[in-house]
Amino acid sequence: MTQISEQTGRPMHRQRLRILDALVVAGVLSLAPFALVSHANAQALSYAPSPLSALPSDDVTAAPADAAGTEGGSSYALPERLRRATVALNTNEARGTIIIDTGNTVLYYVLGQGRAIRYGVGVGRQGFTWSGVQTITNKAEWPDWHPPAQMIARQPYLPRFMAGGPGNPLGARALYLGASDYRIHGTNDPTTIGKFVSSGCIRLTNEDVTDLFNRVSLGAKVVVLPKNAAHLAARPIGDGDVASANTRPRADVTTLSSGRQALNLSTSSTY
Repeated sequence: MTQISEQTGRPMHRQRLRILDALVVAGVLSLAPFALVSHANAQALSYAPSPLSALPSDDVTAAPADAAGTEGGSSYALPERLRRATVALNTNEARGTIIIDTGNTVLYYVLGQGRAIRYGVGVGRQGFTWSGVQTITNKAEWPDWHPPAQMIARQPYLPRFMAGGPGNPLGARALYLGASDYRIHGTNDPTTIGKFVSSGCIRLTNEDVTDLFNRVSLGAKVVVLPKNAAHLAARPIGDGDVASANTRPRADVTTLSSGRQALNLSTSSTY
């Protein structure tokens, strides 16, 4: 039997359904503001950095999926003239000096005795090349990146700090030049080697910058040649070059009155 309300004269079950519907709607409306606030807070507190692929130009270069590896290994093959090699180089610079031939996009590490190690590099783009003499004042493995103020002024969307790691645009190693903002550093994009691409920094592949890093000492001299300077006349080392580089003059032999023979060694030839 259907119960009738004494106040309304209507069936009781219909009245209960309407009350239940009203409670459900009120509950949904009461929760809606919290959902909106939570969504807004999630957006406001999001610190996820923009992907590197969204940060073009300057020293920010994302690694193409098929071009770079964690330690600088790459399926991309550098042109022959940009591959690391020991070459014959006529220079008066001392052993351990770095010479950057800007116009030819190569870097030489002087070994002495007419030899040097050649590395391919990427250099400053139009308006950002420079020349002069600096020294290595600091070295860092997987360096953090603090974009300089001038770069941020040009690209205000850049992060103010990026921790070192495989995704960092400074790559695996960095050599800091004097008190300037310039560095010799790695890159995750080997396709930029041999090109005028940066804001003035000198970039090598991660593999090459690691090799150079292990050779260079703090205080080493760095000579950066102007873009329009004559290219250095480096050439592959032949058999004659290797022999002349590794052979020292023979010491004079003196026969003593006792009949014994002695070598006349200069001080420099003993170490």
